Amino acid sequence: MVPVVHRYVCPMRWGDMDAQAHVNNAAFVDYLQEARVDYLLSGPPTMHQLLDTGVLVVQHQIEYLRPVRFHDRGLAIDLWVDSVGGSRFQIGYEVRDGDEVAIRARTTGAPYDLAGGGLRRLTTAERTIFAAGREDSHQPLPDLPKQAWSAGGHDYPLQIRWSDLDSYGHANNVKYYDYIQEARVALMAQALRWLERDSPSADDVWVVVRQDLDYRRPLDFRVAPYRVNTVVTAIGNRSIRLAASIDDPATGAVYAQARTILVGQQPLTDDQRAALSRLAPR
Repeated sequence: MVPVVHRYVCPMRWGDMDAQAHVNNAAFVDYLQEARVDYLLSGPPTMHQLLDTGVLVVQHQIEYLRPVRFHDRGLAIDLWVDSVGGSRFQIGYEVRDGDEVAIRARTTGAPYDLAGGGLRRLTTAERTIFAAGREDSHQPLPDLPKQAWSAGGHDYPLQIRWSDLDSYGHANNVKYYDYIQEARVALMAQALRWLERDSPSADDVWVVVRQDLDYRRPLDFRVAPYRVNTVVTAIGNRSIRLAASIDDPATGAVYAQARTILVGQQPLTDDQRAALSRLAPR
């Protein structure tokens, strides 16, 4: 039987670091996936088969508590089952760098029928195994408020790479965080005029402290670009809240929606606040 709390030690890669010499926020989603797969593979054959028959990530919630620098000791990821229902289950995580918790996260998953091409309910055996791994002593992560908008913000053309695809033939759930990040950097570069400076300054240091992402439908590889539309939903003294949507610019079909909180090292100037305000939702 799968233990109530499952521990996986995840190695870091040098290429996981960002321009600030910390592990990039999107890389942690990859670490969570490695821990989740290890959890499923360490259980009974029923859980192995869940990976073979298909399982989709429906939502990620990630709270970034402290930056992590590269080292060769690996990060200890404690994983447990938060809840299990008829057709969904939620996994909780704490990512530890030494004795410190660096990341708290939740993943909601749903079984998928690859042969039939649709979501399905959990079997009795699957529910029983997930229920045996349930651990309810950890504090839940409240949802970030969802945002609705029809216009405004910043548009970024998203090109899916062939290497982004997973074993199911769709863009891997991890890659969505990369897509949202690329669009966010483009927005920030435009609004804060990063590209007009020869070298980075303290004004360029912004860190993600929270990011939730809801997966609406799989992204397939194609030549035509998708679109990431990002809007600024709130502006603080040293913080910015963003909402983003990955969609098809031709049909309007929405593939994912994200909410992000950024915190900066320096207070925003009046000019920066004005530029960000022009990217508000309408």
